Amino acid sequence: MTTLTHRTRRMEVGKNSEKKVESEEDTNQDSPDSEDSGDSKDIRLTLMEEVLLLGLKDKEVLLKSDSPTGDVLLDETLKHIKATEPTETVQTWIELLTGETWNPFKLQYQLRNVRERIAKNLVEKGILTTEKQNFLLFDMTTHPVTNTTEKQRLVKKLQDSVLERWVNDPQRMDKRTLALLVLAHSSDVLENVFSSLTDEKYDVAMNRAKDLVELDPEIEGTKHSATEMIWAVLAAFNKS
Repeated sequence: MTTLTHRTRRMEVGKNSEKKVESEEDTNQDSPDSEDSGDSKDIRLTLMEEVLLLGLKDKEVLLKSDSPTGDVLLDETLKHIKATEPTETVQTWIELLTGETWNPFKLQYQLRNVRERIAKNLVEKGILTTEKQNFLLFDMTTHPVTNTTEKQRLVKKLQDSVLERWVNDPQRMDKRTLALLVLAHSSDVLENVFSSLTDEKYDVAMNRAKDLVELDPEIEGTKHSATEMIWAVLAAFNKS
C-alpha cells in the first residue's frame, strides 16, 4: 500500500496552519461542485489518463454501467466484468486488471500494456509525445509531457480541492475530483501534485489529503449521496 509522505525538511503542520486558511475555506464552501468550471473544453481525459499524467515528471477505473464508453480500455474492462460469473470483488478486479495477480485461471482478464496504451492515448490528444532513448544495448520508448498547460490545469484542480475549495466533507466534494484524489493517493503521485506549493500550503494539503484517504471506507460508502464505488476502490487499495 502506498503512503502519504512529507518532504524531509518539513515539520508536521500544527493548528496555526489550519487557522490561516480557515477564511479561504469559509469563502469557498458554498460551491463545491464548481471545480471543473475552468477545465479545458477541447481535451477530455479519462481518470486513468489523468492519474498517469500526474505521475509523469517531465492506475483503476470507476464503472457505473456496462454501456460502451467509446474508450478502448474502459470498454475492454466492462466486457470482462460483464462476462464474469460469479461476480468478483472490487479488490479482485483491481488485481486482475492491473496484472497484480498471476492466477492461471484468471489470466484472460488481465489487461495488457495498460500504461503504454494510456500513454499512447495521451500522445493522440497532444499532451505527450513519443521519443526513443538509446541505452547502449537497447532502445526505450519514452513519452515526455509536451502540453504542460493541461498538466498544470489538472495539478491546480487537485491543489484547489484541498486548499481554496476545501469543504471538509467528502460527501460535498465533486465526485470526479474525489475519485482522482483517491486514485492519485493509491498510485503514489500526490507528492507530484503538491510539490510546487509553499511549505505551509504543502503541509495543509498533505494533512487534509491524508485525513481524507484515512476515513473508513465502509462507513463513508453507506452515507447519503455517497458514491459507493469510490470508497470500495479505496478499501481495496487499503487491503493490498
